[in-house]
Amino acid sequence: MASEKSSITSILIIYTGGTIGMVQHLESGTLAPVKFDQILKEVPELNKFNYNIQTVIFNPALDSSNMNPSVWIKIALTIKKNYNNYDGFVILHGTDTMAYTASALSFMFENLDKPIIFTGSQLPIGTIRTDGKENLITSVEIAAAKEGGKSKVPEVCIYFDFKLFRGNRTVKSDSEQFSAFHSVNYPALAVAGVDIRYSSEFIYHSENKGILKVNTRFDDNVVILKMFPGISERVFKSILDIPGLKGIVLETFGSGNVPTTQWLINCIKRAIKKGIVVLNITQCEGGRVLMGQYETSLELLNSGVVSGKDMTTEAAITKLMFLLGQGLSTNEIKIYLNKSLRGEISE
Repeated sequence: MASEKSSITSILIIYTGGTIGMVQHLESGTLAPVKFDQILKEVPELNKFNYNIQTVIFNPALDSSNMNPSVWIKIALTIKKNYNNYDGFVILHGTDTMAYTASALSFMFENLDKPIIFTGSQLPIGTIRTDGKENLITSVEIAAAKEGGKSKVPEVCIYFDFKLFRGNRTVKSDSEQFSAFHSVNYPALAVAGVDIRYSSEFIYHSENKGILKVNTRFDDNVVILKMFPGISERVFKSILDIPGLKGIVLETFGSGNVPTTQWLINCIKRAIKKGIVVLNITQCEGGRVLMGQYETSLELLNSGVVSGKDMTTEAAITKLMFLLGQGLSTNEIKIYLNKSLRGEISE
């Protein structure tokens, strides 16, 4: 295993599963993950970097729809175990839940000073027209990029279709186009063309320079509740009355609005009195929650609902699960939800 002090750049590729390493079953025609232990053979271009590239293969390989906190923890601990031996990390992951996993890992890693780049593909890497090769090759190059002896992008990111995004600012927006991801509320950190152009002013650097800390506790007693016209009191109340529920991500209209129906407000007030944390985020792709701007959100503000500002749904739910797992008081959780921990919100 390579030492960090070595002059040769070392990159660890962690294959968790996903389309990039899938094959098509002849009988059913469906895609299913396979072992991805011949990555250098599939992408021989990686040899031209003259990097020390090693791989870790998750067994079994997972379709990203099967991702959960236990797998997030496995990824994080794999990186922690190998942290001092590599200059950067590339995580191959299915696209469907990539933004959730990238968001979760961003909160798990404190004092991160090396790149963790998530990527994958819309077509398996063995197909002729695959987008996987470019995504993988450029992800490796970004993970290895340094300036002044320090990593250019020391944060958790998603690289896809020539663009590098902050992981906890990214959403999957298309299931068919190669440009599957976008980040509406935050600029791209880099764009790959003839050269890779980094936007250094937007790249997150840990405020505290210290020993890496990896926090692996999550609490999954949470729910995402999306508002829609005509939602019934019976349905709404039954969700808020789930036994053991600790947190709700409330997806509201526009800048954080809900119907002014009294039963709805009363249900939310009762949940908050029970100690349930309610986080308000917008259903809109862009923009932010501004509670109190309209009468339809003022009641939420007065009830103790927390503004999620411009967080994505993926960042909101993983941050809430993460904070609930840290043994904090309800008031402390509310304070941290309003703070940017890893650049996930604009303050």
